[in-house]
Amino acid sequence: MLTLRPAAARGAANFGWLDSKHTFSFGRYYDPAHMGFGPLRVINEDKVKPGAGFATHGHRDMEIISYVLDGELAHKDSIGTGSVMRPGDVQRMTAGSGIMHSEFNHSEQNPVHFLQIWIEPAQISLTPGYEQKHFEPEGMRDQWRVVANPTGTDGAIKVHQDMRLLVTKLSAGKSLDYAVPGNRTVWIQVARGAVTINELALVQGDGVAISDLDQITVLANDDNEILLFDLPRTGD
Repeated sequence: MLTLRPAAARGAANFGWLDSKHTFSFGRYYDPAHMGFGPLRVINEDKVKPGAGFATHGHRDMEIISYVLDGELAHKDSIGTGSVMRPGDVQRMTAGSGIMHSEFNHSEQNPVHFLQIWIEPAQISLTPGYEQKHFEPEGMRDQWRVVANPTGTDGAIKVHQDMRLLVTKLSAGKSLDYAVPGNRTVWIQVARGAVTINELALVQGDGVAISDLDQITVLANDDNEILLFDLPRTGD
């Protein structure tokens, strides 16, 4: 079964410096029908104006993944980490027992466009932590690239949950299969472009929940970039 979450139906918040779209309930946007998908709790598509950003604030008991599509995102936190993320970089911050951090557009000229993703961890009160890795676009071109998993193997960042995050940059006209493991569900988020998944058409910003299927086929209607979350069956 494929259940579409249209981009146009997402929650929205616009503070001038920030234009944010919420796939699931977040902040002032509350929809009891869209509280997350299993341990996948937040997918926010954020666009931040030059020089602006999120002032220092706190988090607990959440795995927070940042995925930059365009621009530069600066990060600082209370465990001494400071970095600048650019396209191809994937960052995981383990909030655990408590962490303070800030995120700002590193550029004074250009906006930054990124996805903010929250995953509920398998354990609470973990030691706060941070990890960032770069993934070359060639490794994502017309193939699945695992960028996050529970073990940190195969060059992926480690997430404290039984999930995998895979990314592909699929060229127009190309197709890619994904075999859904038993007792698993899948969420796909279209970050760019347009695709067809098992005859269901999706465009940028759309998401789709996938359950009770052994395999899906993704067909690129144009050049695109999509994120695939392989999640425990409890996310159904």
